Amino acid sequence: MTLILIALTFGSGATDVAAFSRLGGVFTSVMTGNIVFWGLAAAERSVSLFAHTTVSIAGYIAGVACGTWVAHGFKVHGDGKPEEANRDSVLPAHVSWALFTELVLLAGLTAGWEATGGRPAGWAEFVLLAVTAAAMGVQSTSVNELGLSNVSTTFLTGTLTGLVSSLARPGQETQHRTRRFGVLIGLATGALLSGLLVATAPRVVPVLPLAAVITALVLSAVPPTNGEAERNGDGENPRR
Repeated sequence: MTLILIALTFGSGATDVAAFSRLGGVFTSVMTGNIVFWGLAAAERSVSLFAHTTVSIAGYIAGVACGTWVAHGFKVHGDGKPEEANRDSVLPAHVSWALFTELVLLAGLTAGWEATGGRPAGWAEFVLLAVTAAAMGVQSTSVNELGLSNVSTTFLTGTLTGLVSSLARPGQETQHRTRRFGVLIGLATGALLSGLLVATAPRVVPVLPLAAVITALVLSAVPPTNGEAERNGDGENPRR
């Protein structure tokens, strides 16, 4: 589970750098930052910043709604029980299907990015921004379906707060430290590699988040060993 979360967070970091650099200077997963940009756009009367921020927020909201709909649909109408699915894979089946939806959206981003030569502009920029933000929304709701209150893969301020708090109070919540360290490092690494590719090989940038989700899906198919499922859920998910 920790490796899956690190892979997804790596993709988030790469996606945010790509969007900030080539899709209008806004984020696609950190909606707190976009809301701040919204206020800045109003103060500076910047139509461009306001438009890009609005598209990103709208895309994210649509992604959350879509991911929730997909996960709920497969949970209710799927042909397997979540308890049985968890014995055969790390992730519940309905979460895997939600992540597959994210994969489809990122594949669309990759195709559009390639078609524009890694330098989208005009309507193409807005479309790709919306698709990318939607993918991050789907990812957020997918992780939320796991019931893990100690970590996120898109907005990590709370994760950083929890990590520092646990370090300041030795002996408390030590079981979450490795996971929190991992996702924070994953975020920074994804951002670093994406930044390097933006500067040197911009057409390859979408490969990073695409590979991250593929890695997460592959890892999710690995059957957990005895006792591993309980550690993965940290006792927080009633389905485990």
